[in-house]
Parts: sequence; structure tokens; C-alpha cells
Amino acid sequence: MIIILKTAFKWLLRVLALIVLVFLIPVGCALTSHWTGDDRNADWRTARQDSSGIMTDVVSVDEAVIQVYAARAFRWRGAFGVHSWVAVKPQGADHFTRLEVMGFNVARGGEAVRIARGVPDGYWYGNPPVLLRDLRGGEEVDRLIERLYEASGRYPYHHEYRIWPGPNSNTYIAYLAREVPELRVNLPSTAIGKDYLPDGGVFAKAPSGTGIQLSLAGLFGVLLAREEGLEVNFLGLNAGVDFWPLALNLPGVGRIGMPVHAPLHDN
Repeated sequence: MIIILKTAFKWLLRVLALIVLVFLIPVGCALTSHWTGDDRNADWRTARQDSSGIMTDVVSVDEAVIQVYAARAFRWRGAFGVHSWVAVKPQGADHFTRLEVMGFNVARGGEAVRIARGVPDGYWYGNPPVLLRDLRGGEEVDRLIERLYEASGRYPYHHEYRIWPGPNSNTYIAYLAREVPELRVNLPSTAIGKDYLPDGGVFAKAPSGTGIQLSLAGLFGVLLAREEGLEVNFLGLNAGVDFWPLALNLPGVGRIGMPVHAPLHDN
């Protein structure tokens, strides 16, 4: 019995050391970077929300477009994770519409889901976005846009919002991605809330549609997929490995490794 207890204690220490190394230290680094940066005292009223310059042909493009973006969340939240959204423009439309979840609407008695005309590649309260997916084409992309609107109508948390562990903006985009798997969206490991499954679900497709995941209330779980690689969720924080291009994904810090060369444009 003593030998068994000693062995169990050694394994417990190893697990705790792994948690500290993989989850707590990266988050600590992210927090340190935030509190020593320029955005710690940012004012939402004056923070940039104009175009970041990614979508340079926003006026001239005539084909149907679907884009998925993510940007660091505002103020202290950005030390932990990102805010994500989808921007769509059907064929012939003269503007983009953004589909996203915004928590302050719920606090005011409104809906969490916001679907409105907006800048597709805008700064998120001062933080530049990253383009995760860019699909362009004709009627096929138009049909995907229609399916996105339909899926948004079925989203089960129109009047709910929680920063952690969800449902939040990343829960919404992950939901849309699972409902329209043709998007093949690879949400970053810093998209806290993407593993919060609707209706208390435990098993689901990965948001990219290229694998599977197990999630317990968005707090604990594991994901294995061709796009996302291997991810382990601990208290809503994700760490893992991208198989190709090879990279580490660390909570708070994000992706560290080979750059992504896969084409984003589909015709």
C-alpha cells in the first residue's frame, strides 16, 4: 500500500508540474506582456475600429466572399484570448455584413448575436485582426452565406453570454463552423469558448470539420483534427500541437512555429 501511495504521489507531482509548465507559465507570460504593453489603459470610446488593410479590395470586389477573423479581445481579456467574427458579402452586394456575438448587448437586455453592416477587417478596439479563412466565388459561396444565416438563427444562446467558459463570441463562430463545415475554420487555441458545446453536449465535430472532440462544459476536453492538430483543454485554456505546418499552441501566447502557407482563397 505504501508503494502504491508513493507511486501515485509521484504521478500527481508530474501532472502538476506539466500543468504549471504547459498552462500556467504561458498564461503568466501573456499577462506580463499585456500589463507592460500600451493597451492596458485603452479607452473603448477612442480605440481603433477602422480597416486594418487586410481587405484591400473591399469596394471593387463583386464576387461572393466569406471571411473569418480573430483579434485579441479588449483590455485584460486580450491577455487570455481572442474575439472572432465572420464577414460575408453576397454577389453584387456593395458592403460586408458581420456576424458576431457581443456581450455588452446582453448586459443591456438585448441579444448576444449581432448581424449588421460593418468593416470586415476592422481593428477590434485597437487590436489588429488575423484572417483565418477567405472563401470567394459565385453561387456556391452565396449558398454558404445563406446557410450561415440559417445556422445563426438556430444558435441556442441568443440571450446568453459568459466570457468564460462560454457561451461567448468564439462559441458562436465555432457553432457556425460546425453547422457549415465547408468553411473549414481553424480557430486559434486562444479562442476561449470554442469548446463550449451547445445543450450540454460532450462529443462533437471539431470546428474545422476535419476531426472530433470531447468537451466537458468547455472546461476540460481533448480535440484531434487534421486542421487543429491535437489540443488539450484545461479549465477553458487550450494547449496542443499543429501537425503541419508544425507548431506549438500555448494558452495566452498562441501559435509558435512554422508559418501557415496553406492558401486562404478558394474559387
